[in-house]
Amino acid sequence: MPPADIRDKVRDAYSAAAEQPEAEHPFPMGGAFAESLGYPAHLLSLVPPASVESFSGVSNISMTAEIEPGDTVLDLGCGAGLDALIASERVGVTGRVIAVDFSEAMLRRAQGGTNLVFCLAEAERLPLADASIDVALVNGIFNLNPARAAIFQELARVVRHGGQVHAAELILARPLSAQEQGSEENWFA
Repeated sequence: MPPADIRDKVRDAYSAAAEQPEAEHPFPMGGAFAESLGYPAHLLSLVPPASVESFSGVSNISMTAEIEPGDTVLDLGCGAGLDALIASERVGVTGRVIAVDFSEAMLRRAQGGTNLVFCLAEAERLPLADASIDVALVNGIFNLNPARAAIFQELARVVRHGGQVHAAELILARPLSAQEQGSEENWFA
């Protein structure tokens, strides 16, 4: 399948999750799933429900990343904004969070604050200045985007020298057969 078709199908799946989070989806999501990854229940209760209901990351990366007050943080593949909201609390009033996603439906669910901006863009074409990011968070987008090399190049471009990239991703325990590789069911497994 051509990379553009893969991107469209992935975008459709995540947009459907944003529009109907209570429906069944090919990937786990929601508050109970976030708790299973280590997000504390008391913290999730402080976040807007729309962001928790549509959460579909692979880790609690915003909880474990080295984020300091005053940092500029990029949440790449932010979805409905759970990690971005947590990061915005961690950077404080002197910091800022730029949250980027390619699904308009997910971004419609996201809610920001004074130090948080949501932006519709593709991970391999970021609308950010060179060396403008202190910390980048990437919570489970590499396995879903065939433009991985371009994403890594963009991260190298926008993260300042000495900055950090905290990424979490699903990994395979064994190689997939050719038949499994061609199956859409395995994109989110």
